[in-house]
Amino acid sequence: MAADDPTIDRSQSLAAALSLLAPGLGQAIKRQAGRSLLVIAVTGILLIGTWGVGKLGGTGAAVLCFMLLGLPWWAFQSYDAWLPPASTDRWGFKETWRRVWTEAHDIRYLGLLFLLTAATDFYIIVVNPSYALTVFCAKPAGLWGLLAKAQSPTLHILIGYGFLRLRRWGLLLYVIYAAFGFLNASANFACFGYGRVRTVFLLTLAAFTAYVLWRAPCFSSRSPAPGKL
Repeated sequence: MAADDPTIDRSQSLAAALSLLAPGLGQAIKRQAGRSLLVIAVTGILLIGTWGVGKLGGTGAAVLCFMLLGLPWWAFQSYDAWLPPASTDRWGFKETWRRVWTEAHDIRYLGLLFLLTAATDFYIIVVNPSYALTVFCAKPAGLWGLLAKAQSPTLHILIGYGFLRLRRWGLLLYVIYAAFGFLNASANFACFGYGRVRTVFLLTLAAFTAYVLWRAPCFSSRSPAPGKL
């Protein structure tokens, strides 16, 4: 049965929703006890690891760890619960991962992260209007300062949508934005010296960009249907 078949049993959607609330629960109601236990075990290991990272590196490090490892796994096991039993392995997740990889759901997940980041950016701007973004060692004020802050959520929304739709323009926009971010962070690093946040940002940006470029063939260059981007 195709993953986008409109006749998919509603129980699959229920299983995915339950696994989203509690990892492994969706597999359990599908009577995949061994698979459910495996999901619970992996989730527990990741949560304990995130807690340990938080103890060593602080809240910021724990959040980053969860965003990079915990949250992707959470989404992955929910998608696994949504798939019909015939489309999954009895124990492992090889077939589920194959579906994720070939259908570029990893890129779509990154698109959702960009949209989440846009919402976070917007919240920070609204609740803290005096916040000034550092751009090439300076903190512009007035209209330029407002534009500097507004570009972040705006571009995150555009990139997020482009990734969700697997559009080539989304990839191009991300590459331009990543290049700007790398140059800006490098300039701030040169001006203000070592900082843990700046260092982690540079390393994460480099790894993230390398992954996106590796997955560049996922993005379609075809013309969208009329009325669609």
